[in-house]
Amino acid sequence: MLEVLALEPYYGGSHRAFLDGFARHSRHRVTLLTLPGRYWKWRMYGGALELAAEAEKLLESGARPDVFFASDMLDLPVFLATLGRGGRAEGRGRAAPVRAPSIVYLHENQLTYPLPPGVERDLGYGFKNLTTALAGDIVLFNSEHHRREFLGAAAELMAGMPDAVPGWAVEEVGAKSAVLPLGCELRALDEHRERGLAQAAAGRWGDPGAGPLIVWNQRWEYDKAPEELFRALHVLDARGTAFRLAVAGSGATVPSEEFARAREELQEHVVHWGRVADFADYAGLLWAADVAVSTAIHEFFGVSVIEAIYCGCRPVLPRRLSYPELIPAEAHEEVLYGEADLVEALSRALEAPHAWSEDWQRTWAARFDWGSLKTRYDDTVSECVARAVSGAQ
Repeated sequence: MLEVLALEPYYGGSHRAFLDGFARHSRHRVTLLTLPGRYWKWRMYGGALELAAEAEKLLESGARPDVFFASDMLDLPVFLATLGRGGRAEGRGRAAPVRAPSIVYLHENQLTYPLPPGVERDLGYGFKNLTTALAGDIVLFNSEHHRREFLGAAAELMAGMPDAVPGWAVEEVGAKSAVLPLGCELRALDEHRERGLAQAAAGRWGDPGAGPLIVWNQRWEYDKAPEELFRALHVLDARGTAFRLAVAGSGATVPSEEFARAREELQEHVVHWGRVADFADYAGLLWAADVAVSTAIHEFFGVSVIEAIYCGCRPVLPRRLSYPELIPAEAHEEVLYGEADLVEALSRALEAPHAWSEDWQRTWAARFDWGSLKTRYDDTVSECVARAVSGAQ
């Protein structure tokens, strides 16, 4: 068993769920060192200093991590440079130097993350992602789409520099990078299957006779392009297509005018609108739903889509981003839609929401459950330590 110190300046949302799952399922001892998931820009600048100070306290108490496991929100070079300086507060003694190797996990990156209209990209945050990856011994991406996109954008960033361009940095990151999909707690959904199906039959999510149930369980954000879904649903509504609609993603405190208008215009179909806070209810909704749709313009992995697929929702997904990796090649034509094809793809799905075996579909997603991935994570930790030991000899 190895000692892993997981460093997360933004311990919230999917970052928190991922780390909690990693710590819960790993055969190694995983200690979490975190800051609350807010003020992401400040976390990328100041989080490393605060976490280094907290790490020093652990070292002074006798902790000796074998591996640092850092997210893309950490400025890893600053953390490593600061760690072990000691003697700054309340007369603390200098902590012993720590030379543990580092694994960097990129959930997202700030070079290619799409921006809201009117916002100019600050390349400093993307450069921090690059230098953090460079400082790590192993760099992990949650999808091949993400890995290719980041390395391509980093190369473009270097090409735009005026002189003394460290082009080698991108090559080095690429050479030590790999894809390790996000671990998901899918088996926890199984516990709520029977109750969820019973509630659905009893009308918990509207009258089943009113048509198949479409679920949209994405964040209510610009990068998920909800306006594309609403436009498609308006067309289906005008055609007289029968469907129910559950808009269940996490939303902003004040819904946009677009969301408010869509809710009013589609009210005859709406059976739920807003975040489902209780996990049992959320799982029940997924088991009850027939079709899950995404219109995202950004998706480095896609946890909510994986959850819906696992629960038997027929997915309707764009033929871009990470989605082709989530769906087996033999199902691409049935599941993935091209530009301007959303209406017809939704129409086909509503006509035959259970066109193939639910058990087969579940295998698409089950490979992302922690039960399937934990060994790969643990082996990566062991490999990181073995490389460090070999390199030190």
